[in-house]
Amino acid sequence: MIDLSPRIIDTTAAIGELVELLIDVPNNPPSIYVDLEGINLSRHGSISIMQIYLFPRNEVYLIYVHTLGQDAFSHPSTSGATLKGILEDESIQKALVDARNDSDALYAHFRVHLAGIQDIQLLELATRSGSRRFINGLARCIERDASLTRSEASAWKIIKDNGRRLFAPERGGSYEVFNSRPLSETIIKYCAQDVRILPKLWAFYNGKLGGRLRGKLEVATSDRINVCFQAEYTGVGRHMAESPSGLV
Repeated sequence: MIDLSPRIIDTTAAIGELVELLIDVPNNPPSIYVDLEGINLSRHGSISIMQIYLFPRNEVYLIYVHTLGQDAFSHPSTSGATLKGILEDESIQKALVDARNDSDALYAHFRVHLAGIQDIQLLELATRSGSRRFINGLARCIERDASLTRSEASAWKIIKDNGRRLFAPERGGSYEVFNSRPLSETIIKYCAQDVRILPKLWAFYNGKLGGRLRGKLEVATSDRINVCFQAEYTGVGRHMAESPSGLV
């Protein structure tokens, strides 16, 4: 069974302690794995929660961005470092799935411009043997490539479905549940579980990656991060499922 007991970060003191843990971490494999939840996660919506999995400590941290606001990113640790500085540091590798809307939201609301990013969705695309016309979502990647045991896969699906029933409008839910305090145990588990699985996916895809594709991956990842500077960018629509031309 996957451990789903994250640490809640909802004070500036807790932010400072977390940032100290993120300094001088190993980069290969990445030590920091990131995910975001929000209401219409983009420049047009808001960020509710940032999930960080710190691989060397085997621990998930849920940062209550809705509660902390700008302090989540600008409050300094004892050494003077900030979460904004960590996220913008090219020398500190962070892995996530699909940087586009995350980057758009972070820059629009908190002027955080991501750097040092490895996009696991693009890693999957680059190492796929079949058609590369469309990207795969995180759930599909987990189902196919995370090597979960039968019991782990069953628990993952239950937690995923329970969470979606609370926030997905088409199931009668509301994204506002991500801003409710205290956060429900169902949503805490939903937020914690996927980010903890990301290192398995990164390792699987990175192990298949040939050297000739790394340069193309860097370009495609940079393009995704920099959508935050495109005035016409919209993070919804069929175009979001299309693969970048450099990796097709």
